[in-house]
Amino acid sequence: MGLCRWTIEVVVLTTVFSSLLLVRADEHEHKYIDKEEVVLWMNTVGPYHNRQETYKYFSLPFCVGTKKTISHYHETLGEALQGVELEFSGLDIKYTDEVMQTTYCDIELDKPKKDAFVYAIKNHYWYQMYIDDLPIWGIVGEADENGEDYYLWTYKKLEIGYNGNRIVDVNLTSEGKVKLVPNTRIPMSYSVKWKKSDVKFEDRFDKYLDPSFFQHRIHWFSIFNSFMMVIFLVGLVSMILMRTLRKDYARYSKEEEMDDMDRDLGDEYGWKQVHGDVFRPSSHPLIFSSLIGSGCQIFSVSLIVIILAMIEDLYTERGSMLSTAIFVYAATSPVNGYFGGSLYAKQGGRRWIKQMFIGAFLIPAMVCGTAFFINFIAIYYHASRAIPFGTMVAVCCICFFVILPLNLVGTILGRNLSGQPNFPCRVNAVPRPIPEKKWFMEPAVIVCLGGILPFGSIFIEMYFIFTSFWAYKIYYVYGFMMLVLVILCIVTVCVTIVCTYFLLNAEDYRWQWTSFLSAASTAVYVYMYSFYYYFFKTKMYGLFQTSFYFGYMAVFSTALGIMCGAVGYMGTSAFVRKIYTNVKID
Repeated sequence: MGLCRWTIEVVVLTTVFSSLLLVRADEHEHKYIDKEEVVLWMNTVGPYHNRQETYKYFSLPFCVGTKKTISHYHETLGEALQGVELEFSGLDIKYTDEVMQTTYCDIELDKPKKDAFVYAIKNHYWYQMYIDDLPIWGIVGEADENGEDYYLWTYKKLEIGYNGNRIVDVNLTSEGKVKLVPNTRIPMSYSVKWKKSDVKFEDRFDKYLDPSFFQHRIHWFSIFNSFMMVIFLVGLVSMILMRTLRKDYARYSKEEEMDDMDRDLGDEYGWKQVHGDVFRPSSHPLIFSSLIGSGCQIFSVSLIVIILAMIEDLYTERGSMLSTAIFVYAATSPVNGYFGGSLYAKQGGRRWIKQMFIGAFLIPAMVCGTAFFINFIAIYYHASRAIPFGTMVAVCCICFFVILPLNLVGTILGRNLSGQPNFPCRVNAVPRPIPEKKWFMEPAVIVCLGGILPFGSIFIEMYFIFTSFWAYKIYYVYGFMMLVLVILCIVTVCVTIVCTYFLLNAEDYRWQWTSFLSAASTAVYVYMYSFYYYFFKTKMYGLFQTSFYFGYMAVFSTALGIMCGAVGYMGTSAFVRKIYTNVKID
């Protein structure tokens, strides 16, 4: 795998280097000299309201400039997965060299080409370009007030700001509105104006951010509100449980002082009565341990990626966030193996190799399965989001040659270091019958209600995250995201501990799956919220965009649910072990 990866990197670097020799423009160092060529890349075009429905720029019958074509190669895995399709515009642009309005090609407008442009204008098509990795957006055209005549913008007026030998700003003005009439020739033109700028190179992406949106009072208020919820919950849990547990310990100590006759005549009840079954292995331990391991890995990935995003401005490079997430997920595979393997060993599981495979491929199979289904629709639409075959092979190689071996290492470590079932209570040979209880103490009811408070602590942040992904905002307030992640974990643990205490007090020892599912039910509320967001906050339409939205929202919600479930179970497990360690049991 190392040799294969080294070979791929050499090929990519060689190709990029050769293309740079052709254009002489240093896009990687972002430094230029006077008269050095600056490349204008055309990326994608698509409906404004469907951000993910994008096509190659030249899928519309635009003409290309006279300059020699330069091929673009996906430099990162994230760039390929996100549908970046850079094509050379053919425009002659040189550093600090101004260009007056110049015609670079003509469109011979026949009826099929006119129909293509009319369809694009009706659906509010916009296009994206890049100069020195700075994105530029433009509208294809517009219709008149009556919707009878359609006009194409034919003049790209570029204004490029530079500071020393670096490009720090790019603006596009679309002019030259021409009516679309069949069997006519439409000249396409451009101009380039250079101006000195005081913007520092490090700050050149600030213009794309929206502080008024992300740092709105509502955002601050939601964080403050969530903090108040955390303080209230932690205080409430501490007060109730400490007082209640103190009474329980006092009652159980008093019972220990009774003789056998008094104890038999006494009214024994509570969580102590299930001490012989509380550490009994959960049902379906193989699936359960795989989910816990995957949830711990997702939590690790979320924490590390957010920290990296706070340190580095990952939004300044195409596909860098996705590439970072894939790399971190692969690197944290031992976390999955360690927690899943050790839990499976504690529960007496013997098919540890099968558990390792399920744990390793649970999340990748879910993501790849969804992507594979959506890819069929993208191929049918000829969309740029269609994942190339080579990229699929690369992802499979990562799964089999990176994730699986690292997961095996983690599983072996987990089984050997913390796989011994050192429970504070012995497990009875025969399971204790579960007594009848009130309907609201049933595990199914607890599971349904358990996710409400965790969802309430994050749903406003969900709006900002959804807007940045499904609309045209760049998410950059990762400090907020870190706070929300911490708040979510604290609220989830508090809620699951309370739910588990009431369940055990009702002498129901089925707490493992209940604690996991009550925390994981947060995902159901997030997915329900995604329906509200789709119908009331967006104007998306069409099969491709709708399937893309609900498919990947299902993946996001499921991953969030698995993470919350693992966090809830880990916190509850520590609580259960603690209370049964502190009580004297014969």
